[in-house]
Amino acid sequence: MTFRNGLSSLLRPEDSVLVLIDHQPYQLANVNSHEPQMVVNNTTALAKAAKAFGVPTILTSVIADRGGYLFPQITDVFPGQEVIDRTFINTWEDAAVVDAVKATGRKQLIIAGLWTEICVAMPVIQALGEGWDVTVVTDASGAVSVEAHEVAIQRMIAAGANVMTWLAVAAEWQRDWARTEHAAELADILKHHAGGSGIAFLWEQQLLNTPIPG
Repeated sequence: MTFRNGLSSLLRPEDSVLVLIDHQPYQLANVNSHEPQMVVNNTTALAKAAKAFGVPTILTSVIADRGGYLFPQITDVFPGQEVIDRTFINTWEDAAVVDAVKATGRKQLIIAGLWTEICVAMPVIQALGEGWDVTVVTDASGAVSVEAHEVAIQRMIAAGANVMTWLAVAAEWQRDWARTEHAAELADILKHHAGGSGIAFLWEQQLLNTPIPG
């Protein structure tokens, strides 16, 4: 097994491509590994971070006529972008999706989706076998049970996948606060999606703007 370590293994926005898989109503209705609203929040935050850092994002659903359209919180981040609708359960067997990923020229493949044990695990394991550097965003994914999610994560790690949360991905893309190009956009995402950390940031801004008592 090749270990994924060293500075060059960290995520870089210029080398990343994000694929969001099957964040649809049918799948969300039976997510039991996470609080469903948190999955929506985290996936939306991940999508916004990708847009802020210029990371190409491929949106895909499976039989949307039956399973429902991707959450509007996600598609609103990419207005007018085509959602690739598949019949394949395994996204990586769909030529349209794979071609869209390859067309970006990026090598760091980042995947999140519903459900972790099926629609995430299948493409991740196949892509790893084809030599891709694959990261799974665990908290922007979800499964039908805690066990299903955890077993899927173990299975993908064993296959060579890197696992991260959405906030860790965004921080790795930012890497250095001296890089100010996207810092304001990231701060806005944190305010709206990072829970207590976002609120603490707002509080910090309040304190910095509070006059010292005379």
